Amino acid sequence: MSTRQLTDRLGGLAFGGDYNPEQWDPGTWKQDDELMRRARVNLATVGVFSWALLEPEEGRYAFDWLDAHLDRLHANGVAVDLATPTAAPPPWFTLAHADALPVRPDGTRLVHGSRDTYCLAAPAYRRAARRMAEALAERYGDHPAVALWHVHNEYATLCFCEHTAAAFRVWLRARHGSLDALNEAWGTAFWSQRYGSWEEILPPRATQWHKNPGQAVDFRRFWADEALAAYREQRDAIRARSDRPVTTNLMVPDYQNLDLWAFGRELDLVTIDHYPAAAGVEAAAAAAYDADRARSFAGGAPWLLMEQGTNTVYAGDRVLPKEPGDILRHSLAHIARGSEGALFFQWRQSRAGAEQWHSAMVPHAGPDSRTFREVAELGRAVARLGELAGSTVRAQVAVLHDSDAWWALEVDGLPSADLDYPGTLRRAHRALWEAGATVDLAHPEQDLSRYRLVLAPALHLLTDAGAANLRGYVAGGGTLLVQQFSGAVDERMHSRLGGCPAAPLREALGIRVEEYRPLPREERIALSDGSHATSWSESLRTEGAETVAAYTHGMLADAPALTRHGFGSGHGWYLSTRLDEADYTALVARLLAEAGVEPVLPGLPAGVEAVTRHGADGRRWHLLINHLDRAVPLPEPAHDLLTDARASELAPGGCAVLRAH
Repeated sequence: MSTRQLTDRLGGLAFGGDYNPEQWDPGTWKQDDELMRRARVNLATVGVFSWALLEPEEGRYAFDWLDAHLDRLHANGVAVDLATPTAAPPPWFTLAHADALPVRPDGTRLVHGSRDTYCLAAPAYRRAARRMAEALAERYGDHPAVALWHVHNEYATLCFCEHTAAAFRVWLRARHGSLDALNEAWGTAFWSQRYGSWEEILPPRATQWHKNPGQAVDFRRFWADEALAAYREQRDAIRARSDRPVTTNLMVPDYQNLDLWAFGRELDLVTIDHYPAAAGVEAAAAAAYDADRARSFAGGAPWLLMEQGTNTVYAGDRVLPKEPGDILRHSLAHIARGSEGALFFQWRQSRAGAEQWHSAMVPHAGPDSRTFREVAELGRAVARLGELAGSTVRAQVAVLHDSDAWWALEVDGLPSADLDYPGTLRRAHRALWEAGATVDLAHPEQDLSRYRLVLAPALHLLTDAGAANLRGYVAGGGTLLVQQFSGAVDERMHSRLGGCPAAPLREALGIRVEEYRPLPREERIALSDGSHATSWSESLRTEGAETVAAYTHGMLADAPALTRHGFGSGHGWYLSTRLDEADYTALVARLLAEAGVEPVLPGLPAGVEAVTRHGADGRRWHLLINHLDRAVPLPEPAHDLLTDARASELAPGGCAVLRAH
């Protein structure tokens, strides 16, 4: 089962979104058919939140209404991404199975009234979810409308109930084997936490002060495995009854309860939801970052943007609108980086309910609106890009990303509250994006040999295998930048003794960190090369590395802050502080130049992003997005698929998809 199975079925790239016809009347359905044709919609996600209608009481299914909508969509030339509605259990389920409601760390049991009111570890919930997947697949497994299966919606909800506790103990037995091994791994000799029986072990619920870090990280690993097991149960039930590909839509926010590398290996097609948290160029950078993550979790294969908002920017305590043209620019940013189309939540903006103000392809104002006109324009653009289907993206640069390292920087008791894992990764990616580099995310234990440059901005937790892999990468000719507080603990959350980072990596970097010295919140320090830094510093000594920049303050005056070490055929860099934005961007640009990484299309100014998709037959396409308010001449004229004409410049805020020679 492959992405190509979907695009072959659609005859090109996917365009559409979540469709909830149960919210509307027959007159609206008729208009939907006409508007979908006008907008070139070819894929609709159906049934995501329909459990109460599909199973109005336990064990009794009502499919007639869904039969009619699938037949109608199929007759209108729209394929269906059919969902299992298990992210929103109906009231009857939570009344009958109150023990399956989620519990917060403080012991509060939540009640029905929203979505995600379930515990993934509750047996009653898992049975009901599996039965629903079986029933849907039994009825629609070979329905001509169904092109894709969509399990659940945005797995993310944590729970700390007794069902979770029991499942956590089973997982811990399998991971550690014995209580002695668990006590050693968690360091329970400290604070009199030693466990004498498995029954004594609980999830990391609310407690007096710091939670045990080993317990906290193990719980996140356990929950990631539990979520993946829940997905597999539904997927396998569907696969037994249908030959269509199966996916679930992954969220990629600034919190993470899943191991997205593991999920990527289990999905027939990686799909993500993307909602920016800031407007303007920040949103553009966020789109690039999340799209690169999605492609990386897919192992470099094509993937699909399952959800985005036509007019939604979640900026803290308010939802900001997008600017004219953003619908095309944001969608094309994902397609440039490997998405096989652009889908939205949702087709028609709800007139009632909890998300009635969430934007949609057809807004409350109806089709006579800027939003729908831009949607229809995008639909026509996507329809012109069918020849890109199946093409891939190649990167020469990688940013290292590991769920364990993320969770390790979220435990209690760290030296600084400024140790922000997702923010640090976004910052590294942003510097590369601004320099015009195409970027993969990579796991520290995977083969890195195809990359000229690798950034390791936040590997606080690093396994021995990861450290050895990074050493081998540098020895083999790679350029590696490791940043502060990396390699400080192993997979058990045990501190590395004898200096950091982990020994094999120290050899490649030619340094040894002796002391971490977080800076006061408002302090800004100067380095010897004229750059500035905040937040963090380290006392380290060189063991073969050259000092590129030194500290100039206090006890660290003249001590190395940024180092470079020739090792084998490559170079290992170490940055022991948090450089200011401009200085960090300049460092990344220097590393790109030294590693021989050039922009996709040399000659384009900063503010124009360019990504190339490569076809298996040798064809190439350059996808360009102009974030500037002025026209930009192209390095050379080329045929633009968006206009089906020869293009010689990019309009202000404009886009182009150029056939490469």
